[in-house]
Amino acid sequence: MSFVSHLFCSECGATYPADRVMNLCEKDGRPVQIALDLDRLKHARGRDGWWTPERKNLWRFGGLLPLDWDDDQDRASIVSLGEGCTPSIPFEHPLARKLGCRLEIKDEGKPHSGFGANPTLSFKDRGMTMVVSMARSLGANRLAVPTQGNAGDSLAEYAVAAGLEAVVVMSPDTDLPVLGRVAALSHLYPDRVTLELVQGSIIECGQRVRDVLVPRGFLNVATFQEPGWRTEGKKTLGLEMAEPASERLAARKWLLPDVIVYPTGGGTGVVGMAKAFDELEALGLVGSGRPRMICVQSVASTPLFRAFQEGAADINPLPPGKTIATGLNVARNVGHKNVLSVVRNSGGAVLEIDDERILHTIQESWRDHRFAWSPEGAATLAALPEIADRGLIRNNDRVILVNTASAEKYLPTIRNALAGGL
Repeated sequence: MSFVSHLFCSECGATYPADRVMNLCEKDGRPVQIALDLDRLKHARGRDGWWTPERKNLWRFGGLLPLDWDDDQDRASIVSLGEGCTPSIPFEHPLARKLGCRLEIKDEGKPHSGFGANPTLSFKDRGMTMVVSMARSLGANRLAVPTQGNAGDSLAEYAVAAGLEAVVVMSPDTDLPVLGRVAALSHLYPDRVTLELVQGSIIECGQRVRDVLVPRGFLNVATFQEPGWRTEGKKTLGLEMAEPASERLAARKWLLPDVIVYPTGGGTGVVGMAKAFDELEALGLVGSGRPRMICVQSVASTPLFRAFQEGAADINPLPPGKTIATGLNVARNVGHKNVLSVVRNSGGAVLEIDDERILHTIQESWRDHRFAWSPEGAATLAALPEIADRGLIRNNDRVILVNTASAEKYLPTIRNALAGGL
């Protein structure tokens, strides 16, 4: 933890020791984040001497992460399976041509030659490599997560690799490839992975973790519940979007995108990317401008959308519905207030998308581009016309859509839905 200064509450500012293993702020029950000593980092490594672009995983960002690959003691705790360092792929689209913008897909679900690859084919690996590595560093050996699917798959994979104990709590309605994989790991490594099935949504799964597993000594590593670890992992999405590439590489010129379209359930990635951009500014690598953050939700669960429309500072949760984009079916989260703040401060927006448009986008993109979206990722492209209508995309903008996982993890649901079984 070379350059970690302390923990702090994102709401009241209360501080805690850097090595405290905790959940929410003890004063107001809000999410806790990790503060880095950026002055010391800049003094020791220069503006971006902590960055090692030759390293093809997210640990390329060294001292700007709470565990520094370039520090021998930190590296001994790191559990890496090749996660992160994914490409932003140029994507041709008629609307992009009309608007004169550059459209890219940040593809988290598929390995690409010359890049890193998320081992469970999901962006959740970014958060879970950090969770498991930090837990290992601080002696937290028993972890539990409530999940819509991908986070549980990821935690199980990293817990096995790290030799830690993990309990994954998910609905029996979870997408079958994910459910089957966690079940297989629990069978193969019963001393490392336990699968618990709870009827309902991630809300009921979270209640099980809090009421039963936490009293038994498990650390709750649900979205925003752990002390900023998943946020630190997810912030690498933003660092990768900004890092020097192609014609900017020789000059080591960092540059933020103009628009980020992000499928949002809990929203850790939104908060993580905002933190990354703030840290890059503090190091003198970027200016004060920020990408317009567009959060896309499913009509099945719209807490952020409704709060944004109403001008509310925080959400007013309603029961979740059903959607093919299971990762978006998050009816409430303690960090949603933080997400709303990021969106508003960036001049962005929150939109809602229905399953019909998601499925049409999946089908059309495969037919025309042979690109396979996850349902959550497809929601970002489906929202593009509305984003354009709102004037949130301008000429020459660099617009990044985040495809959060592989389509394979949602079969046979996608296939059945496209065949008319929705």
